[in-house]
Amino acid sequence: MKHPQVVSERQWQAAREALLAKEKELTRAMDALAAERRRLPMVRVDEDYRFHGPEGPASLLDLFDGRSQLITYCFMWHGSDDFCSGCSMFVDNIGHPAHLHARDVSLALVSRGPLDEITRFKQRMGWTVPWFSSLGTGFNDDVGAGDGFALNVFLRDGDDVYRTYSTTGRGVERLGSNWTFLDLTPFGRQEIWEESPEGRPQTPPYGWWRLHDEYGDDPR
Repeated sequence: MKHPQVVSERQWQAAREALLAKEKELTRAMDALAAERRRLPMVRVDEDYRFHGPEGPASLLDLFDGRSQLITYCFMWHGSDDFCSGCSMFVDNIGHPAHLHARDVSLALVSRGPLDEITRFKQRMGWTVPWFSSLGTGFNDDVGAGDGFALNVFLRDGDDVYRTYSTTGRGVERLGSNWTFLDLTPFGRQEIWEESPEGRPQTPPYGWWRLHDEYGDDPR
């Protein structure tokens, strides 16, 4: 295995600072892209999808679990003997939901497979994220997943649901932390430093952060 070049501390620091300048430039570009994403228009979802979940039949509105924003991840499903390792790695990196819930965001998995098979695999992996079967619906096709995977973001206004964002392929690779999830939502991180449209909810950074067992009553 070929290792990086060994240099002096001074040379390393100079190289690090040169790279840091590019990283900071990328961070600013990502912030600008997130701001543009928050200005995307949205499309109303009129289809009455009927999912199957642990509590029985569920609508798309039910997946919000009472919150105003919803992220769904279509987990690729090719049968109980062919689990997708890439989708599994993605789910392994989903953090404690309390942080998303604190910003009025729910996250749910959706698969075009039988609920009993999904449940067995979920138990095997030790996951707790809500997971619903879309078998028999057109949801996966309608949100760009088909037989593969895709991440979508929805916003509800009362009982009306709108699709605000979608990504798949390598667009999903960088996801996995609460911050990048929140950056995909129309309200963003809801912190005052963000450049967001007028009227979006915003509070000071750091102040809303908690240990996941310290948020108290589930904020909605």
